[in-house]
Amino acid sequence: MNLEFNKNEDINKQLVYELKTKLKKIFQGGGEKAAAKQKEKGKMLARERVSYLIDKDKPWLEVGAFTADGMYAEHGGCPSGGVVCGIGYVSGRACVVVANDATVKAGAWFPITAKKNLRAQEIAMENRLPIIYLVDSAGVYLPLQDEIFPDKEHFGRIFRNNAWMSSHGIIQIAAIMGSCVAGGAYLPIMSDEAMIVDGTGSVFLAGSYLVKSAIGEEVDNETLGGATTHCEISGVTDYKHPNDQACLDSIRKIMSMTGDTPKAGFDRIKPSAPLLDEQDIYGILPENRDKPYDMLEVIKRLVDQSEFEEYKALYGRSIICGLARVDGWAVGIVANQRTILKSKKGEMQFGGVIYSDSADKATRFIMNCNQKKIPLVFLQDVTGFMVGSRSEQGGIIKDGAKMVNAVANSVVPKITVVVGNSYGAGNYAMCGKAYDPRLIYAWPSAKIAVMGGSQAAKTLVQMQASSMKAKGEVVTQEQEDELLKETTDRYNSQTTPYYAAARLWVDGVIDPLDTRKVISMGIEAANHAPIERVFNVGVIQT
Repeated sequence: MNLEFNKNEDINKQLVYELKTKLKKIFQGGGEKAAAKQKEKGKMLARERVSYLIDKDKPWLEVGAFTADGMYAEHGGCPSGGVVCGIGYVSGRACVVVANDATVKAGAWFPITAKKNLRAQEIAMENRLPIIYLVDSAGVYLPLQDEIFPDKEHFGRIFRNNAWMSSHGIIQIAAIMGSCVAGGAYLPIMSDEAMIVDGTGSVFLAGSYLVKSAIGEEVDNETLGGATTHCEISGVTDYKHPNDQACLDSIRKIMSMTGDTPKAGFDRIKPSAPLLDEQDIYGILPENRDKPYDMLEVIKRLVDQSEFEEYKALYGRSIICGLARVDGWAVGIVANQRTILKSKKGEMQFGGVIYSDSADKATRFIMNCNQKKIPLVFLQDVTGFMVGSRSEQGGIIKDGAKMVNAVANSVVPKITVVVGNSYGAGNYAMCGKAYDPRLIYAWPSAKIAVMGGSQAAKTLVQMQASSMKAKGEVVTQEQEDELLKETTDRYNSQTTPYYAAARLWVDGVIDPLDTRKVISMGIEAANHAPIERVFNVGVIQT
C-alpha cells in the first residue's frame, strides 16, 4: 500500500468515526431528563419500541436520522425531526416503521417532521410496503403552525396519503402509545387498524383545556379520549392493550398472518461477498474532492464476487455503465469515472464531467435496463456537464437532455449513492432527489451544491465587489480576500452531506461499508411493487 492510500484511509475512517459519533448523540433524542419522564409513565422510548417491534435477525435501514440537524436552534432543536423512521422486518415482512419521539418537544410536529413523515409514506406507497405508525405526539408545534398546516406538502397531506394507501391495498397499522391530538388524531383512525395502550394512550380532536375554553365542559383527558372510552364506548379504536410490549406483540402477531402480495420479479441469486476487500474503499477514495481516482476499483469492492460486466467500456469513458449483482440482486450501475482520460479522438476528458459521448452511452444503458427489468444504481461523483464552445457546438445540451429524459422516465427502481461531488445538472442526470430514487444516501465524503465551493465563492465575491464599486466604495485586496474566505466558509458549510440530510435532500449519511445493505434493502423493498407503467421516454432530442 502506498502513502497516498494510507493517508486517504486515515481521513475517510476519521469521517466515518465522526458520522458514528454524531449518530450516537442524535439517538439520545431529547436527552436523559426527557427520557426519564417517559419511563416514569411506564412508556418505552421511541427507539426501544422500534427495536422491540422489528425482527432482530434481519437488517434495519434508518431513514432521515439526521433530519433537522443544526436546525431550529432558537426552538431548542429537533433531533431526527422528532420521529424515528426506517425500513425493517416485522414477522418476516418488510415494513416501513414510523415512531414519534415524545422526548423531543412531546413529539410535536415541526415543519420538517411533516416532511419526514411524508417521505416515510412515499417509501411505503412507491414500494407497496405495509406501514406501521407508533403514535405519541402532542400535534402541531404551534409556534411554527404557519409553516406546517395549510400547504399541499404540509400536515394534511399525511391523511390524504392514509386514504390513498387504503384505497390501493397498502396495509396501515397504528398504535396509539401516548398523546394523539387534534388533526393528528386522524392518522391512526384512518389506518386499517388502530390499537391503544391503556393508561398512556389517548386520542381526541380537542384536549380538556380546549374543550373547556370552547364549550365550557370540564372533563379529564382519560374520560375524553382514553383507551376505555374508545374501545368500549366510541368504538374508535380496535384493540386495547395493558402496556407498550403487549401492543407491539399484537402488531407482530397481525403481521405474521398477512398474506403475500405479487412481486415485481427482479432477479436474485444466492448472495456472495466481493472478492476484493471492501475496506480498501477508504484508501481508494481521495481525501480531496478534486483529486482523480478510479471509480471502477470502488465498484469492484461493492459488487458480488467483484464481477462487473462493463457496457461500452471503450466509449464515453467518463461514465461507467455495466451489469453486476449486489447481495444477489441483478443491478445496472451508472457511475462517474474520476480518472483523467483521453478519448480516441485525442480529446482530454476530466474525471467527473459528463461529455456528449458518455451521456449518449448512459442514456442507452438506462433504456436497456428498463427493457430488461433490471434496477438501476447510480454512484454519483459528478461536477456537471462539459462547458465551452467545443461542447456547445457538439450538442452537449441535447445529449444531456436525453440522459435526463431517460432517468426521469425510468420505470425500474433507482437507488442513488452520493460518493463525492454532486454538482449542478450532473446531480439531475445522475438521479438526484428530484428524479425519484427509491432511496438516496450519501457517504461522509459527499458534497451537494449547484457548483463547487471555490468557483461559487469566487463568482459571488466578484458580484459583491462589483456592486460595492458601483456604489463608489473602494474595495481593497484585503477586504476582497476576507469576503472570499467568509463566502467560501458559508458556502462549504451548506454543501456537506449533513446539511443535505438535515433537509431530507438525501435519506441519510452512511459508512461506505453499508452501501451494499442500502442497495439490497432498496431493491427488496421495490420488489414488492410490480411495474405497472410502460417505459416511454417521449420525445428525445436528436
